[in-house]
Amino acid sequence: MCAPVKPWFLYLLECRDGSYYAGISTDVEARFKVHLAGKGARYTRAHPPLRVLASRAYADRAGAARAEWQIKQLPRERKLAWLERGGD
Repeated sequence: MCAPVKPWFLYLLECRDGSYYAGISTDVEARFKVHLAGKGARYTRAHPPLRVLASRAYADRAGAARAEWQIKQLPRERKLAWLERGGD
């Protein structure tokens, strides 16, 4: 019997300096804890995160990675709204 496939998530963090960080993971809470510990992405080591603003599930890693690329192309003021709408 096959194990159920875990969804991938695109998540958006708010950092202490007011900037946003977008990433992907199968476990947003665990990944956030890694960022908080200073062991996450280079960006979040330099810009410590405050909180998870939003996340959205995708069926696979490829879909989450495409969405991550799309959100990173947007200006800051459109990122949260884009994620909450489910992308364009």
